[in-house]
Amino acid sequence: MALRPAALLSVGFLLLLTPGGLSHKGPASVPIRVSVENDLSNMTPESYSSSVVEGGVLLGALRRLQETETDFKFTMKEDPNFGLFVESVNGVAGNEQEQTYWEILSESSREYTRLEVGVGCYTPAANEHIVFRFSTWTSEQ
Repeated sequence: MALRPAALLSVGFLLLLTPGGLSHKGPASVPIRVSVENDLSNMTPESYSSSVVEGGVLLGALRRLQETETDFKFTMKEDPNFGLFVESVNGVAGNEQEQTYWEILSESSREYTRLEVGVGCYTPAANEHIVFRFSTWTSEQ
C-alpha cells in the first residue's frame, strides 16, 4: 500500500518540528575562563574566554583558544609515565635549572586549588576559571 503525497508531506513536516528530528546536534558547549599570570616577570595578567564540550577535557578548550586567539599560545610535552605537561604559555617556558614551571589552578571566590590531574585529563565545569600561573619550586635538600 503506497502512502499518499499529502501523508508523506505531513510526516516530513512533523520531523522538522520535532527537536532533533532531522538535524543532529553535537554535545553542548561549556564556557570557561582562562587566565595567564606571570609574577616572575611583572607581566600584566591576561584573561581569555573559551569553551569545551560537556564532559570534555581542558586540553580541548586550550586548543580551541589557541585557534581563535592570536595572542594565546601554548606548548606541551608528553612524559611516558605521567602524560601531558604544559611546557610553555605565550612564549614563556618552564626551566628545570631555574626551577620554574606552569602551575594550573582552579579559582573560585578568590580561593585557588591546584588541579590534581593534567590538561589531558581535567574536565572543567561550566563557567570555571582556570589559572595558569608561572611559578618556582624549591628542591628538598
